Amino acid sequence: MAIKTEMLRCFRTVADHGSLAEAAQALGRTPSAVSMMLRQFEDHVGAPLFESARKSRMTPLGEMVLTEARRELEHFDRTVAAIEGLARAELGHVRLAVTPSVAQAILPGILKEFLEKHPGVRIDMRDADSATVQRELTSERADIGMATLRHMPGFDRHLIFSDRFGVVCPVNHPLAQNWSELSWADLEGINFIANGLCYGIHDDDFAPILESSQLMVPNTASILSLVRSGVGITILPELAVLPEFLDLKFLPLSDCSARREVWMVTPTGHMLPPAAQALANAIRRAPISINHG
Repeated sequence: MAIKTEMLRCFRTVADHGSLAEAAQALGRTPSAVSMMLRQFEDHVGAPLFESARKSRMTPLGEMVLTEARRELEHFDRTVAAIEGLARAELGHVRLAVTPSVAQAILPGILKEFLEKHPGVRIDMRDADSATVQRELTSERADIGMATLRHMPGFDRHLIFSDRFGVVCPVNHPLAQNWSELSWADLEGINFIANGLCYGIHDDDFAPILESSQLMVPNTASILSLVRSGVGITILPELAVLPEFLDLKFLPLSDCSARREVWMVTPTGHMLPPAAQALANAIRRAPISINHG
């Protein structure tokens, strides 16, 4: 007969209480059932573990077995607690791949609330452009992606928000003075910094501006640094220009209806670990405001 966890727990309880009756009460079993299980354990060991039938004193072997039994039961209980914690999303590891604007403007509040409710969950977040987010998902290096992404086979897609495109320039740039009266044509002759999202604007009047660009930069932080330095202007979604960027101006495009769409993408079906599923649910439920005024 193999040693079972119940045998170890029974032996430890008897040793702790010093009597069959008290151990039986603690275990919620009858004294005869506890006595029988203890006898089976001693038969398997091949030697007595207690000096008398009263079970008040252990043999030297019993003392050594008790040390090992405690160690094994503590390890077992920790393992069970970890398994149950993972299943209830109390423990776990979630890998996020998101665009910089999502990381800066959307996720802080969501993650703060989530981590307060799930203190045992660890989150690794990487911010990158949409193409990199897609690669992280397809290579299984991310559990949740948030970016401008098309439908991907094997993944579910949930629209999180959309925001308008606009010209981004220094706050003192001539374009910012009377933008409401300007159009695409007024961007001609101004150094334009292209980025991947520009290719989502399908407007015949914008195409020549994009084609004439001498600089293509995928990283939003780098683009904004270049704009601040006077290298050129660019077009970005509204959320990329945070309210605290007082040295930059976001100028909405009045003659263009194109919008950036940000989707949350996760593996189809039940492929998400419980902690990642809980975070995905929190993102879906979160109220998202992108109006900067």
